[in-house]
Amino acid sequence: METPRTRSQIRRDLQTAGTRGDIVKAAADLMREHGYAGTSIAAIAERGGVAVQTIYNTVGSKVDVLAAVLAAANTASRAAGRSVAELAAGISGAATPAAAVGALAGWIAADNERAAPLYRVVNEAAGTDPEIHELEVTMAARSLHAYAEAVGALRAQLGLRSGLSDHEAATSIWALGHPQVFHTLVVGLGWSRETYTAWLRSALPGVLPSGRLPAR
Repeated sequence: METPRTRSQIRRDLQTAGTRGDIVKAAADLMREHGYAGTSIAAIAERGGVAVQTIYNTVGSKVDVLAAVLAAANTASRAAGRSVAELAAGISGAATPAAAVGALAGWIAADNERAAPLYRVVNEAAGTDPEIHELEVTMAARSLHAYAEAVGALRAQLGLRSGLSDHEAATSIWALGHPQVFHTLVVGLGWSRETYTAWLRSALPGVLPSGRLPAR
């Protein structure tokens, strides 16, 4: 039987969680502003109002800090209703093929608006740090898994283009919705989010069959 925690232990845990949150927020802001290489542990400590050693004790190395930043961003995304479950529900609840594609395009655009700056940070560092390269590969695998769930909802709601496997469909959507594509079009070429979303809505039907929703 576990011994109940004392009030002082609970208070310390809350303080630690608050300190960790301050560190992660400071790191996220700095990495977006200056990139991974341009953000030092000392700079994170100064921005977060903590000692350098506190970062190592509370979060870990610089790679650990980046991983914590990504985890916090994913948690915030789920809290904002941008989870994979929300995506699948939006597709499943669509009344027309256009609405289903629109739900997918809107989800991709919102997710990329959140994730693209952090993806740039990871991509920049992956070329020089093997640990971050592995982190980048893990991020890609998670993204592909999310689109695989979307494809399952699309197949159930609309079917897929004849001869197209679920894996091929998920990979096609993943490639169209990749953060690097978003960054190139929106940041590099100056597209608005509305223009980007409209482009997705026109490109995504290539993985779907033509016609109406199947009878139920």
